Parts: sequence; structure tokens; C-alpha cells
Amino acid sequence: MPARTAAGGGARMSTESLTLDDRAPGLASRLVTGALSDLGLLAETGRVPGVALLPHAHVVKIGGQSMIDRGRRAVYPILEEIRAAIERLYLVIGTGAGTRARHAYSVGVDLGMPTGVLTTLGTGVALQNARILAFLLAKEGVPLVLPNEFGHLPLYLAERHAVVFPGMPPYTFWEHNPDVGQIPPHRTDTGCYLVSEVFGAASMIYVKDEDGLYSDDPKRNPDATFIPRITVDELLDSDIPDLVVERPVLEFMRRAAHSRRIQVINGLVPGNLTRALAGEHVGTIIEAP
Repeated sequence: MPARTAAGGGARMSTESLTLDDRAPGLASRLVTGALSDLGLLAETGRVPGVALLPHAHVVKIGGQSMIDRGRRAVYPILEEIRAAIERLYLVIGTGAGTRARHAYSVGVDLGMPTGVLTTLGTGVALQNARILAFLLAKEGVPLVLPNEFGHLPLYLAERHAVVFPGMPPYTFWEHNPDVGQIPPHRTDTGCYLVSEVFGAASMIYVKDEDGLYSDDPKRNPDATFIPRITVDELLDSDIPDLVVERPVLEFMRRAAHSRRIQVINGLVPGNLTRALAGEHVGTIIEAP
């Protein structure tokens, strides 16, 4: 039934009660009978606003090489911040693959393996890291959620306030060939970002071992300039050789419906994750226009 105004005036249609034809007349029938390659038809589907499924949750990506590969001295402090955070917040925690994946890529490339096989190898390493974090958070009852179990993620999140998942998107053999070379273009930064976009999460935070984005790799160039805030377009148009996140993340952000801002922080600095989850400007913020 249409919702009535509080003042008792005429009936007013609520957003939830509008049908597809109310929003875009004739679109429902054209989707059934038309060609899904019709760009005009596809554009009209964008007139229907998407639903943010988990707007109260935060997606946090724990770097593989930058954090997990460093072992106890890097992992334990960040887990303490996570334990404190899940007392009041909801966290979807993705894991990077790190150095072991790079070793697997090097062997696979030497053997002439295609990109889809390299992706499968990297996915296995991200899963290993996810298992490690899930075991370390076992006392808190934080479960490991695999891609085929993501339908249960909201339930696990409501029960335990946190879940852990392997950050690699589950393309495996179906991974796209990159423009250059053989290394999978959609890796763990991309997989975690896509989760934040699909679920309409409150934030997407990348926990790495640098303060954020620099004009150059600060590990090799001590004169590199720190960039606290930048837009996606500015970053993609820049000549920065070493991007702080995978390039597909930035390209997906241009088309995002929900996750139009990401934050990159230094997880080796105590308290940075806590501050970022509180909405503070820590590290670098990258935004879609």
C-alpha cells in the first residue's frame, strides 16, 4: 500500500514500493524480450538504485607481503586492534597472498603456465593466509568464509561481528588475460574491493606497510612525496610508477555504485586501523569523482 504523509495529505509512494516500471516504464518487458547487448537498454537498468546490503560493515584487507609475511611482530598487534574493534563494529577481513604467491608465479611462468593457472596458484596462498588469521581469531569465534559460502556471510557477521576470507577473487581458470605479460591482473586488492562494492560496505581499508600513496616507491626513493588525498582520475592520469593498490581497483571505482572511496594505512603503526575505522583521515584516501 502507498505510504501516507504524516500530515494526512495525499498518498505518497515510498521508494520501497516503487516497481521497476514505476522507475523506468517498459523496462521490465524490454529486459525479457530485448537484447542484453543493447547499450541503450543496459543504460536504463542503471536508473534503478542498488541496495547496500551491509552498510554497517567495514571491509579490511590485511596485506600478505606487507603484513602477514612479517609474522608475529606485524600480525599480533593488528589482531589486537581487530579484537577490540569487533566489540562494537562489523569487520569483513580479507587476506593478501604475499611472497609465497610470487614464488608460485615465478615457477608457473618458468613452466609456461597460462594466467588462469597462475591465478589458481595465487588463490591457494591467499587461502593459506586466511586460514592463519582465522585460527588466530579462533577464540573470538571468527569464521573463515570461502567464496561459495558468501551467501552465509551476513549470518556469520551478525553472530560473530567478523569473518575472514581469502582476498583473491574466485576467477581461478576464468581470470582475464592481462594487457601485458602473464601475471593475474585481479589479485587480492581487487577481490577485497569487489566485496566492499557488492555488499555496499561502510568503508574499504587496505592495511599495508607504508603510510599510503607516494609519488614513487618510498622504500627505494627516500625523496618520494607523500600524497594524503587524491582522486581516482588524478591517480590514473599520473606518472606514478608504483601504485599503492592494484590498477583494476581504481578502474572499478570509476564505475562503482557504492564503494567510491578507499583508504590505505600503515598497519605497522599502532592505532592506525582503529583510527581509520573511526573515520579519521589516516594514510591516503582515494576517491572516485
